[in-house]
Amino acid sequence: MTDNTIRKAIYVKASRVRIWDHLTKPERLKAWFHVPSVELTMGEPYEMFERDSGEKLCWGRVRDATPYDRLEYTFSMAQTNGVKSKVIWSLKEVENITRLSLVHSGLPRKAEELGLTLALDKGWDDHIAALRVALSA
Repeated sequence: MTDNTIRKAIYVKASRVRIWDHLTKPERLKAWFHVPSVELTMGEPYEMFERDSGEKLCWGRVRDATPYDRLEYTFSMAQTNGVKSKVIWSLKEVENITRLSLVHSGLPRKAEELGLTLALDKGWDDHIAALRVALSA
């Protein structure tokens, strides 16, 4: 496997400000993703926990938080055996809607780890669908 990058994009009828809150603020994030320990802010570490069990699922550090435009953070989880990947969210206004893009790169490249990439790809689909619902509420 040579390209270990997941790419997603959706168009939503929501302002970049509203979407930004759903990407960074704990009370909004937990509605569609996982429960964060803190607001995602520039240079700060974060941890995310499963809603029901409280189990730590992922963690990292925010590398870029340019409000309403770009959010980048490292992304680690137990299943990656210490490998840090990178998640970048980009927001772009297109007419009166917003194009929200996700790039998750740096995933393990070994063929035997392809199952993890497939699981993350489906996981992002599910989370993005939940985000779409949260933004329409």
